[in-house]
Amino acid sequence: MSVADELLKANQEFARNFKLGELSVRPKRRVAVLACMDSRILFEHCLGLKPGDAHMIRNAGGIATEDALRSLIVSHHLLDTQEFIIINHTDCGLLKIREYELRQQLTEKTGAIASEPAQFYGFDDLEENVRRQVERVKSHPWIPKEIPVRGFVYDVKTGRLQEVSR
Repeated sequence: MSVADELLKANQEFARNFKLGELSVRPKRRVAVLACMDSRILFEHCLGLKPGDAHMIRNAGGIATEDALRSLIVSHHLLDTQEFIIINHTDCGLLKIREYELRQQLTEKTGAIASEPAQFYGFDDLEENVRRQVERVKSHPWIPKEIPVRGFVYDVKTGRLQEVSR
């Protein structure tokens, strides 16, 4: 059985006892979280969130990419979130990655050259990367200046969040 088949089987059990169909499309806590896709971290759990509490936007590195910004803009303007949180984490796969080297590796591995993605957003300094993502969100012209945008680093060894000062 493939992993997809196993997941579909698990979904059948989930659907049998499903009780979340009445949740609002608007997050109850009025917050959106941009975080990394790392499979070791269940941000909903570490933040004490329940289904329907927050928008969770995840990508490699917890980067404020064009698509993440699109999601945050929709979250605020269409679904009334009033606060944004950005979380990066220790031991991230993008930490210390060099764009050129990664592109070269992928080209050699696949035998193909690709123009997309245009960037992988590798970084050297975890806290500086969080600051950069916070600033990217705060400076977007469609995100109101009064929306709080805070950044954190999650420690994968301890489960603790540490706020990154500006």
